[in-house]
Amino acid sequence: MAIIITDECINCGACEPECPNTAIYEGADDWRYKDGTSLDGSVVLPDGKQVNADEVQKPISDEFYYIAPDKCTECKGFHDEPQCAAVCPVDCCVPDEDHLETEETLLAKQRFMHPE
Repeated sequence: MAIIITDECINCGACEPECPNTAIYEGADDWRYKDGTSLDGSVVLPDGKQVNADEVQKPISDEFYYIAPDKCTECKGFHDEPQCAAVCPVDCCVPDEDHLETEETLLAKQRFMHPE
């Protein structure tokens, strides 16, 4: 499953630079699939959704840092644990029950965004 940042976030920003997928954005900031990945132009995500990686996406939160669930791999393929949760001083980076994914799915997503 992806990680979500709860409304307990104090906007310290500690999590953002730790994300190997560049899936964490400051509240109200736009995001793109291509940010910090190898994705470019029109792509079909592992879940079958077709997107333009260069296209600006609307912020998921206007009030606090947020994680783009399509880009979150819980740091699988990079680290043993989600780095956002490891550095969060208020423990507001928690599993997102609305985005359940297996370890295999998370690793496939990581390989898709960062092919060797």
